Amino acid sequence: MTRLWPRSLQGRMLLVSAAATLVALVIAGAVMAGLLGRFVTEGLDRRLDAQLLVLASVVDGDGHVDRDRLTQRVAVFGADPGWQWRIAGPDGAVGSADLPAPAPVPAAGPPMPPAPPAPPLPPGPPGPRPVEARGQDGGALHARTIAIATRRGAVTLTAAAPRAVVARPIEGALAPLLFALAAVAALLTAALLVQLRVGLRPLRRLGEQVAAIRTGQRTRVDDDQPAELQPLAAELNAFAEENEDALATARAAAAKLAHALKTPVAALAIDLREQPHHAATVARIDRTIRHHLSRARAAAVNRRVATPLAPAVADLATVVARLHRGTPLAIDRHVADDLAVAVDAQDLDELIGNLLDNAARHAASRITIGARRDGRHVHLTIADDGPGIAAHERAQVLQPGTRLDERGDGHGFGLAIVAELAALYGGTLALEENVPHGLRVELTLPAT
Repeated sequence: MTRLWPRSLQGRMLLVSAAATLVALVIAGAVMAGLLGRFVTEGLDRRLDAQLLVLASVVDGDGHVDRDRLTQRVAVFGADPGWQWRIAGPDGAVGSADLPAPAPVPAAGPPMPPAPPAPPLPPGPPGPRPVEARGQDGGALHARTIAIATRRGAVTLTAAAPRAVVARPIEGALAPLLFALAAVAALLTAALLVQLRVGLRPLRRLGEQVAAIRTGQRTRVDDDQPAELQPLAAELNAFAEENEDALATARAAAAKLAHALKTPVAALAIDLREQPHHAATVARIDRTIRHHLSRARAAAVNRRVATPLAPAVADLATVVARLHRGTPLAIDRHVADDLAVAVDAQDLDELIGNLLDNAARHAASRITIGARRDGRHVHLTIADDGPGIAAHERAQVLQPGTRLDERGDGHGFGLAIVAELAALYGGTLALEENVPHGLRVELTLPAT
C-alpha cells in the first residue's frame, strides 16, 4: 500500500499548507466570481430600468400607447440581439413577438374610474422587479418589469435581455482570474518552501548536535535554541548528563569490584589447581565476574528497551517457588499486564531474581509482589513476613562491597548488587518495614 502521508515534517507541513492554500484560492475564486456576477447583473438591471423609463414615457394617463413615439424611442433596443420589451395594457400588448408574458405584477396604485375630472396619478410607481423567463427559442432571459396605474387600469412594462449578457463578462474575466490565482498559488508555495527551510533549520542543527554527542564529539547541545526547541534542548542536556553520571558510576563500580575480587579469585585458583572439580568452579566464577565487569566497564545499559514486567515477575516467582519447594511459601502477585520498564530483560531478571531469592530465604510463609506506575517510573514492591532488617542496618546492607559472609543475618551482597544495577538505569532501591513484620523492598525503575 502506497504511503500517502509523508514521513518528514517538512513534507507534512508542505502538504497541509498546500491543501489549505488550494482551498483558500478556490473559495477566493468563487467569491470573486460571485461578486463579478453581482456587479454585471446590477449594471444590466440599470440598463433595463432605463428601458422601462423609455417605455413608460409613451404611455399616457388613460393607458394609451403612443405608437409613433414608441417607434422613435425604442428603435435603439434592437441594437443588441436578443434584447426584448413588452407593454401590456387595456388596449392589448405590444412589443417583441417572442417575449413571454411575465407573471402578473401588482399595479402601483388602484385603477381610477374614467370620470372627469381625473384624479391625480400616484407620486410614483414602486421600483422595477426582476423576472426570470425563457424566450420562445428556449433561451434564458433576465427581465425587469413594473406595473403603472392609469385611469383605465394597470399597464405592465417589461424589458428583458439574454442571460448570456451576464455570463459573457464572467467567462471573459475567468481566464485572467484563474491565471492570477495560479500566480498567487505559485508565489505562496515558493514562500512556504523558503519558510519551511528556514524554520526547520534549527531542528536539523539540533539533530546534528545530538549525533555529535553520540559519537563523542560533543557533550551537550547548544542552549541558544528557538523558544519551541528550548524544552527539548534542556531535556537532551539533562539526558546527556545523566548518561555521563551513569557511565562514571559504572566505571567506578567496575574498578572497585575488580580490585576487590581480582586477588582473592586468583589466589583461590592457585590453591585449587590440584582439585579439578573445584578449579572448574572457580574458573566459572572468574568468567562470570569478568563478564559483569566488562559489561559495567562498557556501560552497556540500554534505556530504549521496553520489557513487560508481569511475565518477568511470573517466571521468576515460579523459579523461586521451585527452589524453595520444601518450605510452606506462598507468593502473591499483583502486577498489571500493561506495565513495562525501560530495563534490559536480563538485567530485570537479575534485579527481581535477587530480591525474590532474598525474600524467599527469609520469609516465614508469604511473599507479596505489587507494582504501580507513577508518571515516568514504575514502583515494584516485594514484601515478606520474615524477621526483616533493623532500621539502623538498612543503609549498611546497600553499601557497595558488603559481603554476605560478613553478616550473620544473611542480608547484604545481593541487595547491594540490586541497588547498583538499578542506579545504572536511573532507578532506586528502598528498604522499609513491612507491617506487621518483615521487610518491604521498593524498587523504582524508569517506565517506557
